[in-house]
Amino acid sequence: MKTQVEFRSSIFPPYDDEEEIINPGRYGKRLAEYIHVHLPKYGFEVEDIYSEDWGWGVPIKNDKFSLWVGCGNQDEFEDGFLCFIEPSKLYIKKLFKKIDISEIVTKLVEALESIFLSEKDITGINWLETNT
Repeated sequence: MKTQVEFRSSIFPPYDDEEEIINPGRYGKRLAEYIHVHLPKYGFEVEDIYSEDWGWGVPIKNDKFSLWVGCGNQDEFEDGFLCFIEPSKLYIKKLFKKIDISEIVTKLVEALESIFLSEKDITGINWLETNT
């Protein structure tokens, strides 16, 4: 399943104090904020973004399992970014049950694709296959 997307854009520069919140050289808060604003237009209820060592998480309200989008910069390009969806597999195990999550993850992939394609300053969109 394709649950990681890399792209380039100059519209998500780091905040001045972002390195103090997460690790040096890591940023992506503006990207997380952008996704946070746009996902509700596609039927997703988002919660407050949060910082991690590697970047920022955008949690999505979901009663059955934890669902979120990770956002961060890539070192290869000054304007390079990566977003990834968690969970990234077709199924998750919960209380001895196997839950098919492909429908909601596919809907989230389609929403992110639409969000990124609608922004002219986002280029080089490349979805990556993850182990399923």
